[in-house]
Amino acid sequence: MRELLDQDLGTSAEIAASLRDLRWFNRWFGGLSTTRRMLESVTRLTGRTRFTLLEVASGDGYLMHTIAGQLGRDGIQLDVTLLDRQPSHLPANGAMAKVSADALRLPFRESAFDLVSCSLFLHHLALEQAREFAREALRVCRIAVLVHDLIRHPLHLALAYAGAPLYRSRITRHDAPASVWQAYTVPEVTNCFREAGAAEVSATEQFLYRMGVVAQKPK
Repeated sequence: MRELLDQDLGTSAEIAASLRDLRWFNRWFGGLSTTRRMLESVTRLTGRTRFTLLEVASGDGYLMHTIAGQLGRDGIQLDVTLLDRQPSHLPANGAMAKVSADALRLPFRESAFDLVSCSLFLHHLALEQAREFAREALRVCRIAVLVHDLIRHPLHLALAYAGAPLYRSRITRHDAPASVWQAYTVPEVTNCFREAGAAEVSATEQFLYRMGVVAQKPK
């Protein structure tokens, strides 16, 4: 089941409303907390407090902009570059660098960023594409790849359908259950990054069928 937002199949107002829905999901259903926990774990792992970070399939950058502000108050600095295939999804202005490009052909040299991160993106990819992205992300990062995504589960699918009256956009009413249908399990994502060559992969299950995966680059 293809997602409408992936293909920009909607009016500008519908797309904007769907992106606002994504903000709501991330704020209240684990996106912000899961991503923040992964970044805090990398800080503990490396002993560093400043990172360059490429956010893939970033949309308007709300999630990483919010987290960068939160972590900045704790002394952790993120220098973020946003990347999205659809230029219309990127913010029109703002302090973060941004580029429109294909996530499977990242236009950066090897080890260009300390971290590569993505949120609610991997489930948009077929398994072989997910492996291809994992290889590209590991190539471009210097330390690790961070993945926040949904976990496929029947109850999660039921919740996605049940939430339809709360969604702002018809795009979300279609895409929310489609996302769960396409989502992976934690072992599937872990194996994907191991097969792509990660040195070590740690994964946690978070609130309301979310996963956080940290895949370290080989030294």
